[in-house]
Amino acid sequence: MNIRHFLTLIDLSKQELNQLIQRAIELKKMLRAKQQHEPFKNKVLAMIFDKSSTRTRVSFETAMIQCGGSSIFLSLRDIQLGRGETIEDTSRVLSSMVDAIMIRTFKHEDVELFAQYSKVPVINALTDMYHPCQLLADMQTYVECRGDIQGKKVAWIGDGNNMCHSYIRAAQQFDFKLAIASPTNYQPNMDLVNQYSNYVELMTDPMQAVKNADLVTTDVWASMGQEAEQTKRVRVFKDYQVNNSLMSVAKLDAVFMHCLPAHRGEEVSAEVIDGKQSVVWTQAENRLHSQKALLEFLLKT
Repeated sequence: MNIRHFLTLIDLSKQELNQLIQRAIELKKMLRAKQQHEPFKNKVLAMIFDKSSTRTRVSFETAMIQCGGSSIFLSLRDIQLGRGETIEDTSRVLSSMVDAIMIRTFKHEDVELFAQYSKVPVINALTDMYHPCQLLADMQTYVECRGDIQGKKVAWIGDGNNMCHSYIRAAQQFDFKLAIASPTNYQPNMDLVNQYSNYVELMTDPMQAVKNADLVTTDVWASMGQEAEQTKRVRVFKDYQVNNSLMSVAKLDAVFMHCLPAHRGEEVSAEVIDGKQSVVWTQAENRLHSQKALLEFLLKT
């Protein structure tokens, strides 16, 4: 059997990604209609957490339960990987016992190595470089709220982090234009920017990035593991808050997204995240539905 992994958005074709988004919307409707759907019966998902999370854990566990399967939560305190067993050996053993493995960790290279030795699909639930599962939910949310994102303008405001990197790849895979506004020295990986230069424009002025945007999105200024830089980053990013003034130059029907958790008063004002243009709660819920569709795709392949 051909094992498919989901480590970044380019692991699926454009057609597969769009089909997955449509399937996620369908699965959401089925849940609302209380239709029983158990494609994961007798299937087990192992979930390795080196980084803690609310939405990732709850959405993956709920997805497995609602679809008839089960999941096992594994922190590094629970497995020998945290005591020096190699990634290769852990992958060989764990993948011989479960049907899929989800990993949320720091180094992207660790997820790639794990997938190399795995006998079952491996899902990247976040690394310091990419967060592709979040982008599935974001794309589903935009399609539900505004229709096809192809040809639209997306504005990324703030740190050039793993979410920004995933938006860069999403721009190519879903065919939209991405304007990134980040402070100097906090911009995204330039190899990625150059690789997708037909889709990405990099700048330092948030107003320029947001002008006529269809979607405005951001993330915390200090990601997990960067807490020591918080005070410095607040100073550096003070002009990169998404507030009503910034949203006023976007299109009138523009939506605001945030992958959460959010720090109101820092990267986004309360008036925006709690306002009429915000779709963050739908976006958060859609982690459940898009990951159901992803698991369904990977376990069928």
